[in-house]
Order: sequence, then structure tokens, then C-alpha cells
Amino acid sequence: MKFEEAPIPRELLEYVRGKGYSDLYPPQEEAVKAGLLSGKSLLVSSPTASGKTLIAIMAAHAAVKSGRKVVYLAPLRALASEKYAEFSELRGMGISTVVSTGDYDSSGESLGRADVVVLTNERFDSIMRHRVGWLSSVGLFIADEVHLAGNDSRGPTLEMILTKIRRISPDVQILALSATVSNAASVAQWLGAGSVELDWRPVPLREGVYDYGRIVFMDGEEVAVPRSTYGAPVDVAAETLKSGGQALIFAGTRRRAVSLGSRAAEVTERFLSPEEKRAASEAARRILSSGEETGLSRMLAEVVARGAAFHHAGLDSEHRRIVEDYYRARAIKVLAATPTLAMGINLPARRVVVADLTRYDASSGGNAEIPVLEYRQMAGRAGRPQYDAFGETVIIPPSSQPAAETLQHFAGAPTEPIHSRLGDESAMRVHTLATVSTGSGTSKPDLDGLFGKTLLAMQAGPERVRKLTEGALGYLLAERLVESSGGLFFATDFGKRVSMLYIDPVTGVLFRDAVRRAEPGKTYVVGLLQLIARSPDFEPKFPLRSKDYDGAIAFMAEHSGELLVKADQKSFADYDEALQETRAVMALNGWIDEWREEQLLDRLGVEPGDMHRAVDNAEWLLHSLEELARLFKRPEVAGQAALLGRRVASGVSEELVELTRLQGVGRVRARALYSAGFRTIEDLKDAPADRLARVDKVGASVAKRIKEQVARY
Repeated sequence: MKFEEAPIPRELLEYVRGKGYSDLYPPQEEAVKAGLLSGKSLLVSSPTASGKTLIAIMAAHAAVKSGRKVVYLAPLRALASEKYAEFSELRGMGISTVVSTGDYDSSGESLGRADVVVLTNERFDSIMRHRVGWLSSVGLFIADEVHLAGNDSRGPTLEMILTKIRRISPDVQILALSATVSNAASVAQWLGAGSVELDWRPVPLREGVYDYGRIVFMDGEEVAVPRSTYGAPVDVAAETLKSGGQALIFAGTRRRAVSLGSRAAEVTERFLSPEEKRAASEAARRILSSGEETGLSRMLAEVVARGAAFHHAGLDSEHRRIVEDYYRARAIKVLAATPTLAMGINLPARRVVVADLTRYDASSGGNAEIPVLEYRQMAGRAGRPQYDAFGETVIIPPSSQPAAETLQHFAGAPTEPIHSRLGDESAMRVHTLATVSTGSGTSKPDLDGLFGKTLLAMQAGPERVRKLTEGALGYLLAERLVESSGGLFFATDFGKRVSMLYIDPVTGVLFRDAVRRAEPGKTYVVGLLQLIARSPDFEPKFPLRSKDYDGAIAFMAEHSGELLVKADQKSFADYDEALQETRAVMALNGWIDEWREEQLLDRLGVEPGDMHRAVDNAEWLLHSLEELARLFKRPEVAGQAALLGRRVASGVSEELVELTRLQGVGRVRARALYSAGFRTIEDLKDAPADRLARVDKVGASVAKRIKEQVARY
């Protein structure tokens, strides 16, 4: 079907033409025929790059032009940012877009001024708990990557918000976008939606397996691969560079991604044109000039300058963006990444190399084979519509595994069905409390009615769900997060605050008990860091390595007097559990003692990206602790948590907190100013701008901004 034949207005038609499209892709055509533009709820299940984003844009345009707001739900911040950029292109049609991915304690009321609101699933969940007024004007909810309802960590929240949307607004349009899954029809039934299922791609995909110096494809064709000392994944990636392609190598661990990216750089340099070589050098300079320089960033810059890169969550976020931008610009020829890159972010390659077929599984304590769905997500990155007539995915099997059987299993088998993960005890506690706290009195039949509409109830049966909600209620009642009266359940002030703070009830109970134990007049710094690190909400986890034990034991002994959660040293299990959190506590303590990223990496093995995530999470948990301390009338603990939160946010000692309140003054500039004698805002007020400009790391432009700010104090 031509776009001119579809029932879309001229302004949207011109937008599509500007993107270079003339025909609807088959999934787009089927979605239009199924009622996409007339408000019908749909689940669109099709491979990566099959046009699902344009389906969402067409539906959003129709909704906004008919006077309805749109909410776009994304599982990851990076994906939300990417979708915000894409939907912002609609501003020429009078459609405004806003994005929000954090700050769970704010209502989000102001977001309702936009036509399209892009949110992470968790941010939207918090908005629902605040019961903002603009939700009633939403006519379309777009749920991206809806197959993640089967994900252990993110699935329960996605499942519950979709369940609540359907219960609160039965007639609202839901557009669920998914990778190809084997039970898409039953998931569509749960959503009350029609189903569009197509296994179509704009660029055909060839799937193959590496077998001792050759690639064997499913169609029987074989391609010889020259072997080198760099290993099969790099050899297979390099083979496609000869004909102008790019390659993505998916590695099972961060360390392996770094290793493969570094080895690929030995090959890629010779495939760079003079212009690409200049761009790669520019990318390397940008990496070195942004963020703190560490051994990891220096290694990344060296690799990028030669036309290769590695990418994982441990990298500084700005460094990841630079890698992504220059990969899209084709200055990076081979990119080795962990599988998280396959989730949503648009980075296609002519050839995708799946270097590892297993990953660590915490539940089993060992490596387990990756799901077929994960392989398909990675394979979906193969084929660049603007550049390639086809895409290729090549599996590198273990030497002990027959190549043909491996290929048949991953390329020939159906993907795993989506199974609800809402039955987890923690998830049930969280969402039961959220349901009770947003009501004005909730009965057990009310709870059963809501949870009876979940995917879990559809798959496990309503009786199983009733027992799970009873167990969750039992905990909430016992810990005084919820109380019962007249056959109804009400959240206590404690329960309401825990729910609005968007923390696990177990975290709330841990904080409450610690606040009550805190001794008046005593300072707790390491004690508060230990408390948040022990909470189930703290992430990323930093498991203790064998070489860390002696240091961790010494650290705990040194600070034993200020610990708010004491470990029973007679119980090996309890003491070891406490020790496991100590690496995170030591990292956060080093951070506020102004350790450089290089020191954190060398001493504790904590990579910059992980440290930044830990800082964001710790800042939020300290805010939550502060709020609960105020609720329980412990202002001295609240004050300590507030001060520590500011120290964690900036990574500074206490004496620098005042200086870091100024925009543009981070930990490095604050220390430079303090060392130069400018220790307070008043000191900066009295100082001439030219004197401030001479301070290391400041300069004239920053000095001018500082003077403008301090004048307002």
C-alpha cells in the first residue's frame, strides 16, 4: 500500500515522504487495516527494524489531532531519550513532546501540558500513584518492548501498569509493540487488543554459524573466513568489512566486550578512509576531553581512534553516546557490546556476530544458555536499510557444540512465550501496597478484581493470585504499612510515604527500624551508606570479590561503631551477607572522599558507568531515608541523610557542599576553588572575576557564570 492510499492527513504524509518512504511496510499496512488510526487497541509483534516506530507515530498523530493525549512507555532511559528525539520531530505539525525518566517523588502534573509524554515504565507507575489530573485525558498508551512483561526485574511493573490502564480506562487505545514472541495472540487477548503478527523485515536476514574457518548459512551457502590470532568473532566481523560493511559483536560479559573491541582495532584501522580516520581521531579526542580520564577511557579512546570500540553499562554515559554517534557515522567499523545494546537503541550493522551463547544466571549460580528471544533481539540489529541489501547474523558456537545443531536451535526454533513474573513476593508486596495506598479504602474483592485481570491470573489462575495477595497483605499488615477496618484496607501514613517514594516495602521497613535505633547526637556516615546498600532497591550490586575480603573486614571493623545494621558475627551467613554489601559502601565512601574514577576502578574494580548509576540510586535512597526520618520525628537523622545525599550527588567532602550548589561547579572545580581560598559563597561574592578565572579548571567563562549566580544569594 502506498502512503497516499492510507487514511492519513497531508501533513503526516509530507513527514513520511521527508523520511524517504513511499510504501507502507507490511506491518504498518496490516496495523492500519486492523484499525490503528480509528482507535483500536493492537499488539504489533514483528522483528526489529520492521517499522514499529512509524506505526506509533501514525497512531499518536491521529490521537493528538482528535484531542487526546498520548503516553509513550519505554523500558529504558536510553530508549525513552531516543523516542523523545523521534517524536520531537512532530513539532512542525503542532505536536509537543516531553520526556521524564526519574524523580519518582514528584507528581508529574506539569507534564500534562504536552501532547505526547514519553516516560519509562517506572516513572509512569509513580505518576499513577500520584493520581495526576491529566491522566484522564490520555487517549492512547504506547507500550514499547512489551515482551519485557516476561522480564524478572522490569516485567511486574509493566504488567501492573497495563492492567491498571485497562481497569481505569476500559475504552482507551493501547498500542503494544513487541519483538516476535510465540504467544503474542494470548498476550493480545490479555490486553483486549487485536493482533498483528508478521515475521517481515525491510532488509532480508541471513543466519549462519561459524564452523572452523567458514560461515555456513541456513540456505547452505558457505563463506570462507581467513583465520587469525585475534579469534573467530573478530575474524568473522573483519570479513564483512572488505565489502564496506560494519559489524556488531555481542559479547557475554563486559570484560569480553573490551577484549574483543581491542582486538578488532588491530584489524579495523586499515579499512578507514582518510575522512573516516579523521572522524575516528575526533571521537577519541572527545572521549578524552569529556568526563574524568581513567585507564578504561584511555583504552576506549585508543581503540576508537583505530576504528573499533567497545560498549557496556560500565562506561561513562557520555562516552557511550560518543561511541554510538560515531558508529552511526561509520567511523567505527566494529563495535563489541554487551546484549543490552540490542534492546531498542537503533544501531544496525550489516553483520551481527553473536560471540557468546551463555551468560551468568544468578538463580543457578552458573552460566546458562541465552533464550532464543535474546538471540533474535541481537540478530534484529543486522541489516542497515540505507546501506545494505541484506543483513547477516553469525553465531560463534562453543567448540564442544555441533555448529549445525546450534544454528538450528537459535535460528530455527520459535521464541519463548511471555510468562508473567508478577508472582515474585517482592513484586506482589510493592504493587499490593501501591494499589491500597492510591485508594480511599480497598477491599479484598477489590484487590482480587484488579489482580485477577493481570497476565499472571490469566496464566496461573485467579486462585493462585488470591493466595499471593493474601501473603503480601499479611506482610504489609504485620509491618504497619497497611491497616484494616470495616472489611477495608487503608495505607498508613508510613505505607503511603513508602509507596510515593517508590521504594520496596522491605526497604521502608529497614529504614524505619534503623531510624528508630539511631542514637541522638551520633553521626552516621558509613552507617547510612551501609543502610542504603543493604536495601533491596540499591543497584547496581557490587558483589565482594575474593581479593576484597580482607579490606572489607578491616573496613567494617573500623566503622563498627556507626553501623545501623549489625551483623551477627556468630552467624557465618549473616556476617557474609553484610560483607557482600561492603564493596558498595567502600565505593560510595571513596566517592564522597573525592576519590577519582581511576582510583575507584583500580582499588575496587568499580567502573565509571556503574559508579554513576550507584550515585543516582544512592541519592534517591538517601532522599527516601530523609523523608521517612522526618515522618518518624527524627530530624537529626533526616538532616544527616540530606547532607549525605548532597555529598553523594556531587562526590565531595562536607566542606565543598556549599560550593557545589553553584551550576557548573562540580567536585573538581569546587576543590580547586577551595584550595585557592574561596571556601564559601561569601568568599566568591567578594572576589573579582579575573581572580576567579585564574583558578585551575575555572577560566573566564565559568568565573563569569559563578559571579552571576553568587550575586543572587
